[in-house]
Amino acid sequence: MLDAKHKSSYAMRMNKLSLAKRTQILAMLCEGSSMRSISRIADVSINTVSKLLVEAGEACLAIHDEHVRNVKASRVQCDEIWSFCYAKEKTAKALKDKPEGAGDVWTWTALDADTKLIVSYYVGDRSSGAAIELMDDLRDRLANRVQLTTDGHRAYLEAVEGAFGGDVDYAQLVKLYGPTVSAPGRYSPAECIGAKKVRREGLPDEAHISTSYVERQNLNMRMGMRRFTRLTNAFSKKLENHIHALALYFVFYNFVRIHKTLRMSPAMAAGITDRLWSLEDVVAKMDEMAPAPKARGPYKKRITQG
Repeated sequence: MLDAKHKSSYAMRMNKLSLAKRTQILAMLCEGSSMRSISRIADVSINTVSKLLVEAGEACLAIHDEHVRNVKASRVQCDEIWSFCYAKEKTAKALKDKPEGAGDVWTWTALDADTKLIVSYYVGDRSSGAAIELMDDLRDRLANRVQLTTDGHRAYLEAVEGAFGGDVDYAQLVKLYGPTVSAPGRYSPAECIGAKKVRREGLPDEAHISTSYVERQNLNMRMGMRRFTRLTNAFSKKLENHIHALALYFVFYNFVRIHKTLRMSPAMAAGITDRLWSLEDVVAKMDEMAPAPKARGPYKKRITQG
């Protein structure tokens, strides 16, 4: 027989999780806790945590697509951040049996420098095709002409031209790096020794040619999500989970968390919402998108022969 504690745990697994339990799990996911630690603290199976992440990710993809529209921005900064799924690119190429999406994964982000809103993002490789996806989506979400700054990645040139044509004030901040210092078994990035500002389109204000805010946001992602931490075994094992975790993070960042400098959420600062959201809003969207339960067929009495 089950004692009271195990009866409660069993009932929780067999039925739908409570609102408080689901928001607790989502909050821990947003704050960078690992899925196994969440499983232990919330007293649910790791499969439950994984399923909730997928459902929340789908809901957050819909929330971002629906609400982050007609953004009135003046300065937008873009950057890419590296991570990997299942194995790093060099290792993944040598594997015969590997899941789809294994290898290096790049997250492209476009941030409003004034409101700190993540206007657009894209998860993929670092090719020109990925840059085109980001810029096309960014163009569709903006309400006016902006000053755009990217790093020196050449893929941006064609992407910006194709998305905006001449209707943008665009510049690149090209960073100059010194020689790479390699040490056995240690990650050692090259030292940045300077940068130059290159005007590409329109009349960008040189004083605002910068990627500082979006780079700081990328650092927040690396610090706040275990999947982005370097030199650990906490990396994503499935690309699907990686994308869903990012979708949840961006909605949490844009709508739920108060920005320390702004003293409101970036979505409130950008004027796309008039209130501070909570994770209960995400759960409500999950319930809205949940498929209707299947109708049960007629009961058929089992006939047993003895």
